[in-house]
Amino acid sequence: MVSRKLCLAQDPEADKLLSSDNFALLTGMLLDQQFPMEHAFRGPQKLADRMDGFDIRRIAETDPEEFEEIGATPPAIHRYGRSMARRVQDLARYVLENYDGKIDNLWTDGDPDGKEVLKRLKALPGFGDQKARIFLSLLGKQLGVHPDGWREAAGPYGEEGSRRSVADVTDAESLTQVREFKKKAKAAAKK
Repeated sequence: MVSRKLCLAQDPEADKLLSSDNFALLTGMLLDQQFPMEHAFRGPQKLADRMDGFDIRRIAETDPEEFEEIGATPPAIHRYGRSMARRVQDLARYVLENYDGKIDNLWTDGDPDGKEVLKRLKALPGFGDQKARIFLSLLGKQLGVHPDGWREAAGPYGEEGSRRSVADVTDAESLTQVREFKKKAKAAAKK
């Protein structure tokens, strides 16, 4: 793992958490749907502020109704705060049960290639094919995680120099470029 300073939440405190805690980063990726990207990646910091720290075991073990309330308290972690809080808890439990709570095991255990890492990511609760490919691309482009064939497994998200997804956001300017790409792609899909 390379030393990293992520700029996904566009908020210094939230980005510091994402840069230092792989479960926080995975949680931000989980929340990144039907919600502005930078707000999704601020979700882990909101949880940390409300839970006196960000801890995968505490998240997994908190009473589900209590955790839903933590996620839905304004400003909520997502526009669907309660349902996304349930997903965050499901993700925490899955990682604890399958990877002993160590997120890095997703991409290091057994020296997996890109296809295997993608398969593991797709098995995570709340991660479909596209979200898994974007996260694999984020690992490769910004975290120095380069299993054999990662770019191919990530598909277009792994392309060098692309501005397609959160994997390509390194500052405010690149966030604008990603938004512009998505806007154009949406317009093209409507034609």
